[in-house]
Amino acid sequence: MSTSTLLEIKDLAATVGTTQILKGVDLRIGPGEVHAIMGKNGSGKSTLAKVIAGHPAYTVDDGEILFEGASILDLEPEERSHRGIFLGFQYPVEIPGVSNTDFLRLSCNARRKFQGLPELEPLEFFEYITQKLDVIEMNPDFLTRNVNEGFSGGEKKRNEILQMAVLDTK
Repeated sequence: MSTSTLLEIKDLAATVGTTQILKGVDLRIGPGEVHAIMGKNGSGKSTLAKVIAGHPAYTVDDGEILFEGASILDLEPEERSHRGIFLGFQYPVEIPGVSNTDFLRLSCNARRKFQGLPELEPLEFFEYITQKLDVIEMNPDFLTRNVNEGFSGGEKKRNEILQMAVLDTK
């Protein structure tokens, strides 16, 4: 594998329950590349994303998933996220009672801890997230709202982009 490969999938086969969904999937993605996975309903697009993220309902029967050159098949979903894997949702869930600021700060600090970096205190985090809000041109009012609660579809997507930016995903 080339050192410029971020994600490499080799001959991946996966099942959910007793039904094989993926068979012989190969994919290579380099840093900064954008790939669109397209196909008809039931062709395995969501299954592939969930297998990469480590969803426990899916079983990898064969093949490899390498992220930054190392297999992630034995890693729990949380460990995969700490390494920079982020799964965006078609329909992001609402989390009533949890503000975006708290959610993002706790998530950010969990990743920083994994990276051996010090956690950001609330004021430090506010400075950090303000820069991210500016980059994606997002209104700071979103920070005081509960995660995705009452958000339009576009606002939910923008909030996921903010999450990716704050977590510095790959």
